[in-house]
Amino acid sequence: MDCHSAKKEASNCPCDHGPAPFTANIPACAGNNRNFRTAFWTGQHLQMTLMCIPIRGDIGLEMHPDTDQYIRVEQGQALVCMGGTSDTLDRRCRLRDGDGVFVPSGTWHNIVNTGSCPLKLSSVYAPPHHPHGTIHCTKADAQREEGVLAY
Repeated sequence: MDCHSAKKEASNCPCDHGPAPFTANIPACAGNNRNFRTAFWTGQHLQMTLMCIPIRGDIGLEMHPDTDQYIRVEQGQALVCMGGTSDTLDRRCRLRDGDGVFVPSGTWHNIVNTGSCPLKLSSVYAPPHHPHGTIHCTKADAQREEGVLAY
C-alpha cells in the first residue's frame, strides 16, 4: 500500500495505530473523528489523541503532573486558558485552525470551543497519558473512566 492509500484509510479508522511505524493526514483524521477522545497512536514514549469538542464545550480543566502536552487546533475556534493553579488561569489566547499550544507538565489548562461548529483537536502527550486504544465517546465517558466528577 502506498502512503496516500494508507493516509486515506487512516482517516476513516479511529483505532490506535501504535506502536507500529505509521503515516497519516492528521487534519483529515481529526476532521473525521466524532469522539470526545480517541487514542490515535500510542508508543512507548509518545501518544497522539484526537478530540472533538461540541459547540460551547470544553476539554475540562486539567493538569498532568508528569506529562508534557502539545495541542493543535485542526478545525474550529477556541480559547485556551492556562496557569500555575486551577484558580489562576492568567494566560489566555484565542486559537484558530493550525494554532498550537505547548502545555508543560504541572500547568493547569482548559480549552473551550468558542466557534459555531465542533472543535477538532490533535493532542500529543509525552509520555503517553491514556491507555492504548482509549476511546471516550463523550466528555462524561472520559470523566467517568478517569474518576473525575462531571460539572
